[in-house]
Amino acid sequence: MSTRRDVEFKSGETTCAAWLYEPNDGSRAPVIVMAHGLGGVREMRLDAYAERFVEAGYACLVFDYRNFGASGGEPRQLVHIGMQLADWAAAIAFARTLDGVDTSRIVLWGSSLSGGHVLKAAAADGDIAAVVSQGPFTDGLASALAMPLRTTIGVTPRAIRDVLAAIRGAAPVTVPLVAEHRGTALMASRDAFAGYRSLQPPGSSLPSAVAARFAFDILRYFPGRAARRIAAPVLFCVCNPDTVAPTKQTLRHAATAPRGEIVVYRFGHFEIYVGEAFERVVSDQLAFLRRVIPTG
Repeated sequence: MSTRRDVEFKSGETTCAAWLYEPNDGSRAPVIVMAHGLGGVREMRLDAYAERFVEAGYACLVFDYRNFGASGGEPRQLVHIGMQLADWAAAIAFARTLDGVDTSRIVLWGSSLSGGHVLKAAAADGDIAAVVSQGPFTDGLASALAMPLRTTIGVTPRAIRDVLAAIRGAAPVTVPLVAEHRGTALMASRDAFAGYRSLQPPGSSLPSAVAARFAFDILRYFPGRAARRIAAPVLFCVCNPDTVAPTKQTLRHAATAPRGEIVVYRFGHFEIYVGEAFERVVSDQLAFLRRVIPTG
């Protein structure tokens, strides 16, 4: 059995909302800090992962970035890489203050964009026990080049308008997170629209657009380069093919991690969260955690 309660921690000038899962067996469990990918929030299947981890004896701190979900921050739906990395640092610091858990053993878990963030966060912190990086965004240029040309042409004017809006202090100009193949969105591969929708709870009305300026930030973000500076064990769960975070570049970056382990799955970027693919990947992640950060 386990408990889940709502908590929050300070990041910048506001707070990040989080779920804290704790095993009820009285053990001082290692803590897995978790957050979602591009535009995602906790309700989009992170609870499914956390429930499996806590059943195995781990505590989990699952948070929403500022400007998203139940967290504070304005403008809403703004993806800002620097702010999200600061949120990771704040979440790790908060995890180290928790009572009843083993704060000396903190694990970082990220998927897609946050799969890149955890590499940067672990390299910057230097005292992380282990990292799980699932379907990670590691190479901004590779991801940008993977976008269909028609999509790039559709997104670019919105991104320019949003940058100008930010300069004027106006409300953001948004772009959809996903669209049908070659549509105007940040993710418009063949599997993106249906795959992203499959992560949303039935009947939910979660926002599905973000400030368009992030399209330019993608080009300058290469979190995979941090892998070589991580002293902790790192499990890379890599999709092949991956239409959002291209497999070739991810494998190249993963190979530089001193204690990296790579598992390649014949599942797409969005498939890995549900069904058979989820069962397989979460089992592999648990096997890794039990081996490098055993509970009890």
